Amino acid sequence: MTAARPVGIGIIGGGLMGREAAVAFQRWPALLDHPARPQLVSVCDPDPTARAWFDERGIPTVADADELLSDASVEVVYVAVPHHLHESLYLACLRAGKDLFAEKPFGIDLPAAQRILREVEDSGRFVRCSSEMPFYPGAQLAVSMAASGALGEIIEARAAFLHSSDLNRDKPLNWKRQRATCGDIGVMGDLGLHAAHVPLRLGWWPSSVHAILQDLVPDRPDGQGGRAACDTHENATLSCRVGDADRPFPLTMETKRIAPGQMNTWLFEVHGMDGGVGFSTRHPATVRRFRTDADGRQAWEELQPGSQSVHPTITGGIFEFGFTDALLQMWAAFLAEREGQLGAGFGCATPHEAVHSHVLFDAALRSHDQDEVVRLPTLAELAQASAASEPA
Repeated sequence: MTAARPVGIGIIGGGLMGREAAVAFQRWPALLDHPARPQLVSVCDPDPTARAWFDERGIPTVADADELLSDASVEVVYVAVPHHLHESLYLACLRAGKDLFAEKPFGIDLPAAQRILREVEDSGRFVRCSSEMPFYPGAQLAVSMAASGALGEIIEARAAFLHSSDLNRDKPLNWKRQRATCGDIGVMGDLGLHAAHVPLRLGWWPSSVHAILQDLVPDRPDGQGGRAACDTHENATLSCRVGDADRPFPLTMETKRIAPGQMNTWLFEVHGMDGGVGFSTRHPATVRRFRTDADGRQAWEELQPGSQSVHPTITGGIFEFGFTDALLQMWAAFLAEREGQLGAGFGCATPHEAVHSHVLFDAALRSHDQDEVVRLPTLAELAQASAASEPA
């Protein structure tokens, strides 16, 4: 194989996910024969405390995004900032001629997502959206089984991302708990694409949705001795109708910050007439498979998927997989696809998938507010609307 091509990376946002990305690049030698090699050129954050972590490790930092975007050695920009800043920074990256790895959501609301998509299409830049959890080997096995048709006619499916840290009513308020910075879609903006990525990739676009959204903690400590309004939805449960009009199946999508007993659980389950499959990051070393044997006995059995995901690594197949491995695999998929060498491998969420998730979440808001089932446009109708909105 030819030598890996170096790719200059810039990061805007030196918080948790910016640091995680920097560490993932240091682990790049664990990947076997990858066509690209990321080089972290610069990290931007206006907060000197956030920059200090990178400074201590010899990684160049800047305080102003324009300075990073003007650096010709930066080819790809990863943006990990509060949601209300997404649109302006994504557009700035694209207009500076950079490829973009965007954090979810794709803008704070549907109109912002649509404006970003138009700029992506006009610019011709390579853009994808972050969603790590489907890169677990067990998730990959479950997705493969669901896509293969081996499960037969689908009876029902569930996709979810569940936290529980907000169960503590005295957890201090932050930007994710306020509409102005997180968006009206609340938890769906922060966690929704994690749950929607696989169903959308499988072509499971709902024809309708009924949603229940919960704002369970109305106020939180403000860090100044008082309490302030916590005005976002912590939990969202979406009941979606998927499939042919005469043979639909229910898809339940859940994004929750208050799910007692769940620390950081992503799960995907499908039941079909000929089999079933389920995977949860709570039990990352196993995939549950349902089958009926020749004597008609029904059984759930456990499979161990091992350590290998989309891109092969030096790690022995018997070892177990974790979040940092999923993050590495997501970046490997992003840069391989950017090089045109992902092949049939599972890829990161596309701009259209990100916008489609916004269409669903916007409908969920209306469903909750009106307490009714909301019809969604078909994918063909969405494509026609997108084309009609393009300037002549």
